[in-house]
Amino acid sequence: MYVGTQLSGGMVEEFGDAHLRQLAQLGLYHVCIDPVGNPRDWTRDDLARHIERVDAAGLKLDMVQLPMASLSIDTKDIDKVSSPAVVLGKDPERDRQIDGICKLIENLAALGVPSAKYNFNMLGVPRTPSELGRGGARVPTFRADQITNADDLTSAGQVSADEMWERITYFLERVIPVAEANKVRLACHPHDPMTPPNFRGMEERVLSHVEGLKRFVSICESPYHGLNFCQGTIGESLENPRDEIDDVIRWFGSRGKIFNVHFRNIKGKRFSFTEVFPDEGDMDMARSLKVYKEVGVDCMIMPDHIPEIDGQAPFETGFSFCYGYIIGLFQANGWDAYGR
Repeated sequence: MYVGTQLSGGMVEEFGDAHLRQLAQLGLYHVCIDPVGNPRDWTRDDLARHIERVDAAGLKLDMVQLPMASLSIDTKDIDKVSSPAVVLGKDPERDRQIDGICKLIENLAALGVPSAKYNFNMLGVPRTPSELGRGGARVPTFRADQITNADDLTSAGQVSADEMWERITYFLERVIPVAEANKVRLACHPHDPMTPPNFRGMEERVLSHVEGLKRFVSICESPYHGLNFCQGTIGESLENPRDEIDDVIRWFGSRGKIFNVHFRNIKGKRFSFTEVFPDEGDMDMARSLKVYKEVGVDCMIMPDHIPEIDGQAPFETGFSFCYGYIIGLFQANGWDAYGR
């Protein structure tokens, strides 16, 4: 395992090659960085040119995001970044979108990209108003008792847990065999956050808690079917994140189901939390990193959901702090943080 990071194609377009070089200057090598443009339109040539661009910055492309985004299905132009028919179970468009995903997996394999991440998301990432954290940083927040739109249905209407499991299974049964044949690991992000029952028409966010994720990885069992293990999201679903998270890491890690780690921390617990910097939350991140190592996790350990800070380059500054924190934890244990 080694430090890593992720950038969307839109961020690459905004920041340019200078930011890619900055990542290498900060000590990163392994990255998840998407090509510019609609992921459903990426050709093998597009991906090859993108790999050359990443290589030229001194980085190695470990992963990209499939066109299965974390956005709400009601996001404007969702078709340009995601595959909503898959999540909604709408035929025949669902099969066409799955075929496109399978072709992308084959192209990644042909070009030597070993993994891809994705979401199976209908509600996006619900939050309540941000709060002030350390030094006045604005921290993303979810307080169930402050929800004001719980009864507002999405365009999907009422969706049962059984319907979501049917759609997930349909997708996995078609995609995981292609991933296995091409030796590309597929890492699914949990639903963020766990929400109260029937929130916005969803009987249950089935991938928002540990038992649901255990069921998920047991469908179409394969060494190429696992999780984009977001420690923050999973911590958000627990009653006592500090005491519970390490056993969750052990369960999934010992079974070879952790393909990427969003190494982020929270203050709070199920239905009431803020997202904070990794050094100040309730979970003991130094201890957790030792557990990832103990169970043989072999992937990127990367920041995610950084608080909004002041300054002329808040994004770059916040993430740089987190890279240094992660590298420092590796070095404190005498481990190689870079994976070159």
